[in-house]
Formats: sequence, structure tokens, C-alpha cells
Amino acid sequence: MPFAPRLGLMLWPAPGIDADLARGQWAEAAGYDDVWLPNAEGMHDPIALATALAVTTKTIRIATGVVPMFNAPAAVLATQVGFIAAQAPGRFVLGLGSSTGNMVQRWYGVPFERPLAQLREYVALLRQIFAGGKTAFAGECLKSQGFRLQSPPTPPVPLHLGAMGPRMLALAGELADGVVLNDFSPPDVLAEALAHLDAGAKRSGRRVEDLELVKRRAVVVTRNAEEYTAALEFYRQHFAFYASAPAYQAVMQRLGYPHAVDEVRAGYAARDRARITRAITDEMIHRVFLFGDVEHCRAQLRAEFAAGVHTLVISPQADSADSFTHTAVALQSARPV
Repeated sequence: MPFAPRLGLMLWPAPGIDADLARGQWAEAAGYDDVWLPNAEGMHDPIALATALAVTTKTIRIATGVVPMFNAPAAVLATQVGFIAAQAPGRFVLGLGSSTGNMVQRWYGVPFERPLAQLREYVALLRQIFAGGKTAFAGECLKSQGFRLQSPPTPPVPLHLGAMGPRMLALAGELADGVVLNDFSPPDVLAEALAHLDAGAKRSGRRVEDLELVKRRAVVVTRNAEEYTAALEFYRQHFAFYASAPAYQAVMQRLGYPHAVDEVRAGYAARDRARITRAITDEMIHRVFLFGDVEHCRAQLRAEFAAGVHTLVISPQADSADSFTHTAVALQSARPV
């Protein structure tokens, strides 16, 4: 199935950034194909924001990127998705994932257990609900009997899975309509990620080409040397934050940074912030994150399209509404002609 290249804007709502409902409406007027809504760091709820955008926009595709399955039972999420899809037929994508133990267990107080097995069953249960009949589901992790969605989405809502590791990538290839990658799948390992997706897709009689490949790119378009240096240090702290989660430590090890993981773990154990940030080298930052002048950023994004990504989601990493706008405007032309 051919997928035309799409350019999305991720709203990263934070105080003073002006990246919420009005910005989503702006993205439509500015010509972005998609608006993607994160679930992180106590930000606006992506389902609530998707609902508001569904009734205040006309053409832009709205997607969650991604909703943790542990936040709501499948039946509850299905009712929310059903309403959004009814307001924006054919314009909603449900991005779903397992999230991390840091978020699920520490922040939300919900046990983070068997994420791969639970996500497999969660997707199967959602598919059953969206098919319109009464549920009759008895898995090892999840159960549901007798629930029926009054108005199943028409057309069906695409279901994309957020994935980083080999097993989750294979699961996405097997079960989902698309996959959502993030910055921790840098361009030099994209071919490996595609191989894992393809292995999963073959389990269900498909190929990797049948999936929409989405990638979020955290970006800062810098205007001078001072902004470039600030972006480098921002990403060092950003990297250190992600490195606190075991799931991201595993990714760092697969990327070839076992010593950095050891130092990060030791730094967190000793509450030594300087040791943690020293472990994050400039080379690691440049490999994973995107920043620099507009020509550099556009060239890198176009190279990812050329490497096989169908939808690139630009996530401006900004400390003000002005800097968010600068990056969002500067990269509007990054989509291939």
C-alpha cells in the first residue's frame, strides 16, 4: 500500500509555549497534514485535545502520539475514540503504546506489568469492540464480556503502535496499521527497525510496506551560535531525563552506549546530576536529536523521507511561543515535492 509523504506538527503544550488548541487550528491553516498530540509530563490530555480539535478543524488529520494503554480500559478508550471519529470521520489515528514504568507506575500509580503481552491483548480487544459486536474476550491479562459500542467508527480508525525495541516493533508489524517511532530510532538504525517490523508483518501475511511508518522528530531550528549552544545543552538534559527509564537505557545499550548507561545509573543512584549529564556526550546528542540552521534541519528531514519514513512529525522543542513558531514555520517546506 503506497503512503504519500505527510508532514505533521506535534503539540508540546507547556506554560507559555502556546501549543494547544489554537496551535492545532493554526497547523491546519498553515498547511500541515497532521497534528499529533503527546501524552507526557503532565501536559494536556491527548484524548481531550483531540476531541476539541475534531470539532474545530475541517481537514487536518488528528493523531495521538501516543496514548498509554494502562491509562484506561479498552472499552473506555473505545467510547472516547468513537466520539472523536464521529466528529472527524477519516481524520483520526489512534496512536497507542505501553509507555514506561516511570510514567505508568511512578506517576499514575498503576502496575507496569507484562507490557508486551498486555498491549497484544489490548489491541485485540479494541479490534473486537470496533467490529461492533458484544465483547467476549478472556485473555491472560485482560477480560471483557458483553460490552458493545453503540456507534462503531466508520470508516475504521487506524491503530498505530509506538515502538522502539525489537519485540515491540515486531508486534506493531504484526497487529497495527502503522508504527510510531521517536528520536531514539536514529536514521542509521532505521533499516534495522524496518527489518523487525517486516518480521512481525509476515506473521499476519503482510509486509512492512503495508504499514504507515511515522517518526517523531524533536527539532530546534537555531538562528545563531548562542541558540545552537543552548539547544545542545537542552538536549543533553532531555537525553538525561529519558535515560532515567529502563526502557530507554535498553535502547541506549542497543545504540552502543553501555558505558553511558552505567554512568547514568550510578549518577541517579548517587543523585549526582553532573555525573548523569557528563555521560551524555555531544556525539550521542547529534546522533539522536535534530537541531541547527534551517537548511540543515530540512535536509535531515528530507533524508528521512528518502530512507522510507512516510510521516514525519515535527516536535519543536521551544522555551517560548516565538521559538515554537520559528521552528514550525521554518520546516513547513520540509515535505518532499
